[in-house]
Amino acid sequence: MNTNQANSAPQENSAPQATEATAGTAAQPARVHRRMKDFDPSEQPREKALAHGCRVLTIPELLALILRVGVTGMPIIDMCKELIDSNGGSLHMLARRTLPELQQTPGMGATKALQVQAIMELARRYYAEVEATNPKIIRSSRDIHEVMRFENANSPQEQIWLLTLSRRNAIIAKHHLTTGSAVASIFDIKRALKLALLDEANSIILCHNHPSGNLQPSPQDDRITQALKSAAAVMELTMLDHVIVSAEGYYSYADKGRL
Repeated sequence: MNTNQANSAPQENSAPQATEATAGTAAQPARVHRRMKDFDPSEQPREKALAHGCRVLTIPELLALILRVGVTGMPIIDMCKELIDSNGGSLHMLARRTLPELQQTPGMGATKALQVQAIMELARRYYAEVEATNPKIIRSSRDIHEVMRFENANSPQEQIWLLTLSRRNAIIAKHHLTTGSAVASIFDIKRALKLALLDEANSIILCHNHPSGNLQPSPQDDRITQALKSAAAVMELTMLDHVIVSAEGYYSYADKGRL
């Protein structure tokens, strides 16, 4: 076969293909994938932030600024929009995602998924640092929820925490007592009381999460509450509340008159 024949072969095959496409359903236009540099500067997170500061950026744009690079066919800004949209636009929902769940977003591999988790952990530690320098005074169950929702409201596993408080109801410490399955946790009353005594606390608050989102206490929750309250009274400690938290809200035993 000579060179001219070789070059003409694809042209000969192309005509019937075009005829088949036009004879049936019209061929769908090819999807055009824009690269980040193809975006108008006003759409690029870096340029927007340089011009106006990070406060003007949307959540997907903030993530894109940190993650920086997408993959072929998926610009980083589109990837971050998909990530946020798939979590209902909620950072609380995003914080609950495991690595495999994050990697279900098109174009997101293990490294980027870890970066997202690192961002959420930095946010949690920032809040904890602010709280440590300004001890929170607990005046209501809402205050307890505000303090604890960053610790365990988004956890996929049930966690029990103990808050120890001073005479003026300032938080002395937050103790992570145990982590269990999504339906039950093993609770050690003796350890909880020991921590409270070591902190020289005047009162205590129990807090745990329901990963299911259902805020109604279980029979086991009721038993733990009454057992800890009784044991604390023997040690001259006041149990102020037991609060169940989730990403959607909280339930307070004290508010319901169950203490």
